[in-house]
Amino acid sequence: MKKWIALFCAVLMTATLGACAAPAAPGVTEVPVETATATEAPAAAEPTVAPLEAAEVQLFIAASLEGAFQEIIPLYNASQPNVTITYNADSSGTLLTQVQEGFACDVFFSASTSQVKTLEAEGYMIAGSRVDLLANKLALITLKGSGTAVTGYADLANAKSIALADGSVPAGKYTRQLLINLGVLDGTKEAKEYTTAEVAAVLGGVEINECSNVSKVKEAVKEGANEVGSVYYSDAYSVKDDVDIIEVADSALTGDILYPVCRLNNPEATAAQSAAADDFLAFLQTDAAKAIFEKYMFIINQ
Repeated sequence: MKKWIALFCAVLMTATLGACAAPAAPGVTEVPVETATATEAPAAAEPTVAPLEAAEVQLFIAASLEGAFQEIIPLYNASQPNVTITYNADSSGTLLTQVQEGFACDVFFSASTSQVKTLEAEGYMIAGSRVDLLANKLALITLKGSGTAVTGYADLANAKSIALADGSVPAGKYTRQLLINLGVLDGTKEAKEYTTAEVAAVLGGVEINECSNVSKVKEAVKEGANEVGSVYYSDAYSVKDDVDIIEVADSALTGDILYPVCRLNNPEATAAQSAAADDFLAFLQTDAAKAIFEKYMFIINQ
């Protein structure tokens, strides 16, 4: 029996709403667009012009992409009203686990290449479908008016409390890699393997709120529950009226932060569902979709 994603109601919804991004607030520096190094992607197929048959596409997206997809899905449905895109937004690691546990997914959009590499190695990914479409950067944020003594990632030990995604979450892994490259962590193991307790210890015992995805880090800082937090620049920009960006990390410290999207094998999918999933993946590579991603401060990588 098909395992419905509705079991994960806290993170699942059928997107029908639009959103608007305001102009940059004073004091918020927009990150220059630059292209990260990526694997060569196949030429993008053109989305279908004629209406497709009725179908429901199961879309798994990294939590940081949710705002953009609340605009992209209605835009797609303007030309393909018969296709329902149902999305599940969470950390890329959680989404990978759900696929491995048998949950149906047609299109997978990750905030890290490692999850997609695993899907490919384990036979879930349709060969040749991967596109490293977007890139991002890490940003250290604090609530406006917090008076924090923290001036950047190098002096995180000055924080009273930190919101940080765990190592299985791409944003948490990238932050740990940055701390390795700054010499804060010793680099004797992979970045994702450092526990939150180990990070806290090298920062002098600072209180760390371990979060299961980057959106929860953003909310913890926005609500004042934690003094600082490490998020993606796109997340920081989405709450720029509420937070200050202390530092935008150089990609030399984090490594390239790529967002690959791919098609997955879904044995339960009908022919109409598979066709709609292929068409939606093609639509994500159009100029119209890319313009929305750029609006949410993602870097277009392809």
